[in-house]
Amino acid sequence: MSIIIRPIQLTDLPAIVAILNPFIETSATTFDTEPYTVTTRLPWFHQFKDTGRYRCFVAETPDGELLGFANSGPLRPKRAYDTSVEVSIYRSPERTVSGLGSLLYAELFTALADEDVHRAHAVITLPNKASIGLHQKFGFYEVGTLNEAGRKFGRYHDVFWMEKRC
Repeated sequence: MSIIIRPIQLTDLPAIVAILNPFIETSATTFDTEPYTVTTRLPWFHQFKDTGRYRCFVAETPDGELLGFANSGPLRPKRAYDTSVEVSIYRSPERTVSGLGSLLYAELFTALADEDVHRAHAVITLPNKASIGLHQKFGFYEVGTLNEAGRKFGRYHDVFWMEKRC
């Protein structure tokens, strides 16, 4: 299958919301607890530019079906964290394409290579062996575990923190 990786566009938001909401509604993969609408996802979208630290790339089929996305965003709101980013990646729960995560992250980290980014961080809800493996493939290493860092669906979840030098 041919996959196109490109920067996010405003017209992608309905598909992004459709990909993300099942994770919000059925898993602790994300600590978001309320499903998004296109309108409530707009502030997230507007942080991304064609250059700079905060980028988002989508994967789509030649006929325009969105399969997933990967992005970098602020790690923390304090200015001293500016050269650190938090990365995340999501794929459609309905369409699994082998290697999709690698294609998306390759594009994202290539784009970040020429930006003023010192560290990339990944915060992964445990257990998630596949996500840990993908991040290790891209040079991430363990920083530590935040025990019972978030509560969702009536139980506490551990978070595995990984980072890489950019």
